[in-house]
Amino acid sequence: MKVERFFQNPIIRPSDITASQNDYEVIGAFNAGTAIYQGNIILLVRVAERPINATDELLVAPVYNPKTNSNDIYKFTKDDPNILDASDPRIFTHSEQTYITSISHLRLATSSDGINFTISDTPTISPQTKYETFGLEDPRITQIGEDYFITYKAVSELGICTGLIKTQDFINFERMGIIFCPENLDVVLFPEMISSKYYALTRPVPKNIGPLSIWIASSSNLREWGNHKAIITPRPGKYDSARVGASCVPIKTKRGWLEIYHGADESHRYCLGAALLDLQDPSKVLAYSKEPIMKPEAEYELNGFFGNVVFPCGCINDSDGNITIYYGASDETTCGATTTIGEILDLME
Repeated sequence: MKVERFFQNPIIRPSDITASQNDYEVIGAFNAGTAIYQGNIILLVRVAERPINATDELLVAPVYNPKTNSNDIYKFTKDDPNILDASDPRIFTHSEQTYITSISHLRLATSSDGINFTISDTPTISPQTKYETFGLEDPRITQIGEDYFITYKAVSELGICTGLIKTQDFINFERMGIIFCPENLDVVLFPEMISSKYYALTRPVPKNIGPLSIWIASSSNLREWGNHKAIITPRPGKYDSARVGASCVPIKTKRGWLEIYHGADESHRYCLGAALLDLQDPSKVLAYSKEPIMKPEAEYELNGFFGNVVFPCGCINDSDGNITIYYGASDETTCGATTTIGEILDLME
């Protein structure tokens, strides 16, 4: 499989982002949704930041407070007997609550060439509701007509659910509320209606029984969803053996809807795969990529805040079949790579 990484990778680093507060530091700029707006490439970057911590002996969690419109800071010593698990640098579990060690917002970046981006100095979309107290994460952007719909993970002590935001100019944003309840993530909307229905790929998270799979749902209005079906499940012995989730907005081809998704194995290595869905009934899977489109190989993909990860939330395709994939590397930076629809379809079986 021929995938050309940008020579300039990573194209956006945490050091390129101005923190939202003077006493905060940016630790991640990754997992960006993408779209074309007024001839430019738009990235809506997930920016993870945390209070500057003067000592490594503390576990610190910023939590948005809707009543004060500011963050409360929770601090615990690592030897606190109530700390049950702090093995993952992204989260820690206290006897009363699981906390995230950073809080994320979404930041706009704009480029005319797709490589060099001008990044907003301030947050574009920040936490506002009780469903976003732990932050907004991993947006996907789907253009339908003149509207751009942003699906994102709304994270709070209530769980991870999916929010929907609409915009036409990336300046004014309409929150349309929660469209999938906890725990549901990796939600991607199709770019057009199919048989008078909107469709979305989802990833519910079973707690007791069942694999972490990609499902599909349909709606007449983008707010109420039903007709849920599991369509892509982890495949034992392959690169996507532990979990799968939708990554990019499906691309319409003559052979079917091409979905670039992420798959992880039991060692938490995240790779990219692809599936081909029926044009008229996207709940039917026609083919899979027999090998990864992309796997962690570059140093910045193997090492970072949470290494061995390539994780896209968007791609750009043109009329000649070229695809630019924007992806998060190691839960830390934003990178880019190019391939073609033909290259991916040649992998299908």
